[in-house]
Amino acid sequence: MRRTFLAAAAFVLLSVAAPVRADDYDIDAVHSSVGFKIQHLGISWIQGRFNDMSGSFALDKDPTKASFKLELKTDSIDTNNKNRDTHLKSPDFFNTKQYATISFKSTSVKAVDGGYEVKGDLTMHGETKPISFTLKGGKEVDFMGKKRTGFSTELTLKRFDFGMDKFKEALSDDVQVAVSFEGVKK
Repeated sequence: MRRTFLAAAAFVLLSVAAPVRADDYDIDAVHSSVGFKIQHLGISWIQGRFNDMSGSFALDKDPTKASFKLELKTDSIDTNNKNRDTHLKSPDFFNTKQYATISFKSTSVKAVDGGYEVKGDLTMHGETKPISFTLKGGKEVDFMGKKRTGFSTELTLKRFDFGMDKFKEALSDDVQVAVSFEGVKK
């Protein structure tokens, strides 16, 4: 009887002491996208996207323990114009040979109505800057036997802040960015 009591007590203690783990997700690049648009000469918009992205995120019942990471391969830039894409990969803009990735890593997360307010560090073109945005979404679904959830946001970045200040007379400083990603629970 004493052994049974000790085993039951140990089980209860381990159950109480065991921390609740966050749900970890890998970003499903097939069902995710990062697009952008920038104004040309103040009269039209050039649109593009990055075709190679990866990342992960963790969600917890305590939103302050959530985290988000995203990485884009700069040489996957695609504006539907081969000559323009080649120019964007050059040292005039992304300099993809020297700066192969754009990365984001959250530093704080808090719950807001309909999603999360996320703050973190964006590294692009050799410069790291703090940014913040609101992620909307978080609906969970089961699809093909896997738990999935997704988020989206729109934000404006200043390209000059990241050392990409060529062609100021032709291209705006503001770049509008739209991010939508879906994660698959590990």
